[in-house]
Amino acid sequence: MEYVVARIGRPHGVRGEVTVELRTDSPELRFFPGSVLRTDPAAAGPLTVATARFHQETLLVAFEGVVGREGVEALRGTLLLVDVADGAEPEEEDAWYPHQLRGLPAVTPSCVALGTVRDLLTGLAQDLLVVRGTDGEDVLVPFVAALVPLVDVAGGRVVVDPPLGLFVELPAPDEDDDTDGTTDGDERPDA
Repeated sequence: MEYVVARIGRPHGVRGEVTVELRTDSPELRFFPGSVLRTDPAAAGPLTVATARFHQETLLVAFEGVVGREGVEALRGTLLLVDVADGAEPEEEDAWYPHQLRGLPAVTPSCVALGTVRDLLTGLAQDLLVVRGTDGEDVLVPFVAALVPLVDVAGGRVVVDPPLGLFVELPAPDEDDDTDGTTDGDERPDA
């Protein structure tokens, strides 16, 4: 199975380096001199990493055989791919590949169905879980422990504890509701 680890961004300087928008939590395992990455579109690669370094929190990569600003500009927008064997586990604890999560039911801690996980989008600041709600709309859930307290791939579910309003499927919390529209605190004795 192919996994997108990065997208090539704009050129940096005149020596053939490009910025790389990471989609992996382990850039040191993917971008080291000599590593070979497949590309989408396939005609752009494969690409072999010549150098990789961080500059102000941005990964800069130079590829063998790609020279000058014009050469790297032609690669802009290219996705960099690696193969991940089915059943392979990520190198880090509490990390998942998107294909492991796709199709899993998303439920609340009290087992109310929210929908189905469609994807995991990796970002620089945080990852987002894409859940197709029971209403058919996609909901982006920040993939943080406070909102996604449990990922149970073996058990076949993802527990999401969303704030009120994130999913339209969830009813508002029960309030003290009388049929006349008043609450207990608003009732007045007959005069």
